[in-house]
Amino acid sequence: MADFFRPEVRAFVWRWREVLLAGVVLALGFWWALTGVGINVWLGYIFCVIGIGWAVAGIQRARFAQNGDGPGVVQVRERRLAYFGPLDGGVIDTEDLAKLEIDPSSRPTPSWVLTGIDGMQIAIPINAAGADALFDVFAALPDIKTSVVLDVLSHTPDARVTVWSRVKPLLH
Repeated sequence: MADFFRPEVRAFVWRWREVLLAGVVLALGFWWALTGVGINVWLGYIFCVIGIGWAVAGIQRARFAQNGDGPGVVQVRERRLAYFGPLDGGVIDTEDLAKLEIDPSSRPTPSWVLTGIDGMQIAIPINAAGADALFDVFAALPDIKTSVVLDVLSHTPDARVTVWSRVKPLLH
């Protein structure tokens, strides 16, 4: 049965799976809201709101996701990010991130450059295996705008771009 669909179709469905499931929830909610009786009408409205919210989040995740066949492996465990690459790697806690950049000049593919508060840098290719988990890490950063992250990722710039940096507190 796995050979029934072409690999491109399977990859497309897998990448957009959250949006497709959100569409099912939205359609169910819409149907209940129009044809339900009593509390089912209100449940339909609630399902519509949940479906819309889930679809927006799913679209953002699908836009962020890459093919995953780049060099290295990314792991995120208990707010600790680890990258194991063929030539380099590193581990950094998400609370210690000071700056997030995208470097289009890195080879073989553009990379996320994460800088810690101590100055340590980790360059993670945007298409490394498991790099889609970085979306949750980036979304949890204070005052980050995920729309900026997605725009920079979809329109790869010519030079290194700072997507987010931690605001340094003033002493007085």
